[in-house]
Amino acid sequence: MKQLTLKATTLAVMMTFATPFAFAEDANTWLNDGAASLAAAKKLVPNVKRAKNVILFVGDGMGISTITAARIFEGQQKGLDGERNKLAFEKLPYVALSKTYSANQQTSDSAPTMTAIVSGVKTNDGELSINQSVVRSEPSNVVIQANKVATILEQAEISGRSTGVVTTARLTHATPAATYAHTSNRDWEANANLPAAAVTGGVKDIAAQMIDNFGAGAIGDGLEVALGGGRTYYLPNTAFDPEYTTTKGRRTDGRNLTTEFTTKFGGEYVWNKAQFEAINPATTTKLLGLFEPSHMQYDFDRPADTAGEPSLAEMTDKAIDVLKNNPKGYFLMVEGGRIDHASHAGNAYRTLSDAVAFSDAVKKALEKVDLNDTLVIVTADHSHTLTIAGYPKRGNPILGKVVSPGKTTPDLATDGKPYTTIGFANGVGYYQDQAGDAVYNQTARAGRIEDMTAVNTEDPNFHQEVTVPLQGGETHAGEDVAIFAGGPKAYLMQGVQEQSYIYQVMKDAFGF
Repeated sequence: MKQLTLKATTLAVMMTFATPFAFAEDANTWLNDGAASLAAAKKLVPNVKRAKNVILFVGDGMGISTITAARIFEGQQKGLDGERNKLAFEKLPYVALSKTYSANQQTSDSAPTMTAIVSGVKTNDGELSINQSVVRSEPSNVVIQANKVATILEQAEISGRSTGVVTTARLTHATPAATYAHTSNRDWEANANLPAAAVTGGVKDIAAQMIDNFGAGAIGDGLEVALGGGRTYYLPNTAFDPEYTTTKGRRTDGRNLTTEFTTKFGGEYVWNKAQFEAINPATTTKLLGLFEPSHMQYDFDRPADTAGEPSLAEMTDKAIDVLKNNPKGYFLMVEGGRIDHASHAGNAYRTLSDAVAFSDAVKKALEKVDLNDTLVIVTADHSHTLTIAGYPKRGNPILGKVVSPGKTTPDLATDGKPYTTIGFANGVGYYQDQAGDAVYNQTARAGRIEDMTAVNTEDPNFHQEVTVPLQGGETHAGEDVAIFAGGPKAYLMQGVQEQSYIYQVMKDAFGF
């Protein structure tokens, strides 16, 4: 990942929360709002039709506290009332809660949670679209195949629908991989990642499965759209990356999966924004886009990328235009993968800016589809330990220090120092001037390292304080996450549900 220039960082900071919002409310404001919401709720009529299309949005690590903070962040960046702002998906009519524990963990990772979402079956940590009877890192492909579970993407392929996977993470990362791959270890992304026992056992790596699991003699006719990062996992170690010319591919089996995609499925392959923009969706039947050797840039850093990268909204836009060419319909999964990564790094600014970019992708989709025939579901695989605390006054910058009502200076903790509204329960801890993941090069430290009085906590490269130091980065959290839905069978999203229930609603909407 490229570092931000000082100029770009300074400009972004200057733009942040530049114009405070002026509140003009009285008792009638809340009464009228409530009456309008009640009237709208009474007009809701359940759509009991079958869905032609299903779009599943997954904000990786987007817990409810992250949604709340992102809502305020977006509003404040626009000079609006952050607290009363709504993200695009918060305007969908149906909401439920999802219980994210896995078969063997109270607090899960993305592999079993996404497996539950797309297959209806909970499994163990680190495992993708296989059942819980398989131990992690099982080296026998016979065992893996005997215990794999069908995903909604695979069922869509079998039904003749088009399918797509869009992500800002690697296409081989856990969340996107769960839609099309079956393996006992989420880290087996390229063949070079396979241990000797798995190679002997006939296990295929995740990237290869995206090619080999589809087509003649397999399932359907292959993904119509696959957009994200992870170029090196598809390239042989004899080939240089086209953007980072000293970097080589990871594959040791000589396979160039980008070439195989275009040869086997008759598709187009792009790796930069200019090529992406040149794609005509009306005449494109298959599209593979790999825009980084690993994960794509954080949305804040994306404008500085040399080769250029499309935004998540732009990828979603293009994906829908390619997929809708199929009169039978489509299934599309869109992941905001880097929301999760920024929280692992304890960098709330990038967490929230990527969550807003995710909301923009949902907004773009809702502008393009008809909720009469398209089910749209927005959820998260798990939460993070991001907290919103203190008693900040209305309109206080969400990334700022706590200033309570009636005051103009920050509140002080018992140590006599100010503190921020947003913090993390654990992680690497407070640092300045560390762009995103760069903080992992630093020593984990907890507690009150520095007096925040003179520190710009709204800087994009500020990393929040933590309670517990963890060198590997901040962990996931175990509370329920939200499900938002609109379209055919969306009314079934209600109550507190097992995460695996999401699959059932998608399956029922399709009529499988």
